[in-house]
Amino acid sequence: MKKTNVLYQHGTLALLVPGLLAGTITLKELMEHGDTGIGTGEGLNGEVVIIEGKPYQFDSFGHANLLKEDFTLPFANAHFSAYQSIGQLTGADSTKFAAAGLNNRPNSNTFFSILAKGTFSYIKTRAVVKSERPFDTLAATAKKQSIFEAHDVQGTLLSYYSPELFHGAAVAGYHNHFIADDLSIGGHILDFQIKQAKLFKQVFDTLEQHLPVDNQEFMEHDFDVDGDLGEVISKAE
Repeated sequence: MKKTNVLYQHGTLALLVPGLLAGTITLKELMEHGDTGIGTGEGLNGEVVIIEGKPYQFDSFGHANLLKEDFTLPFANAHFSAYQSIGQLTGADSTKFAAAGLNNRPNSNTFFSILAKGTFSYIKTRAVVKSERPFDTLAATAKKQSIFEAHDVQGTLLSYYSPELFHGAAVAGYHNHFIADDLSIGGHILDFQIKQAKLFKQVFDTLEQHLPVDNQEFMEHDFDVDGDLGEVISKAE
């Protein structure tokens, strides 16, 4: 039985900070825990969006690649879709989107996911250039990114919200990825304007945190030497 109350997360954003970018889970393994999700490939190779069981990677060349089961990821979220409609937005920016997802409250103390499906008057995304061994730090790798922009595009914004308490394991607040219906643009969202979109929400009461304990680099790394992990994550995101 599919557990729609569970958000599965492989790895943490904190482990990316010092450059622990090895792929430690396969796409096949990840999708045993969900038909919807986001992530990145080994070496921060592009941005992954999984919608309706179809996994795509948007790479630094702007290509949308349908992924194979052996694609590996250092970090990813996944869950089984059971969204409920919460209305729609018209002429909305990121602030209005955030308020709608939070039901106009200042914050949330649980994880949830939001889908915004419709027309975006503006979308700006990024995809990072793949880092090769020896991997760069997150900050250095994030500087080597391609930026993509589009106007009046139909697509889906897939977002995961994490409470402030979990910043480091995830990014506090919203983590937004995008996929156009025609696959013309996608990736990690930097900015957007919604022309008109239907909103759907799914709340999770359980976070299943999976760590790459079979990866020697992760198990032996001392994160105390990496400085303010939360600050680096916030800047990179």
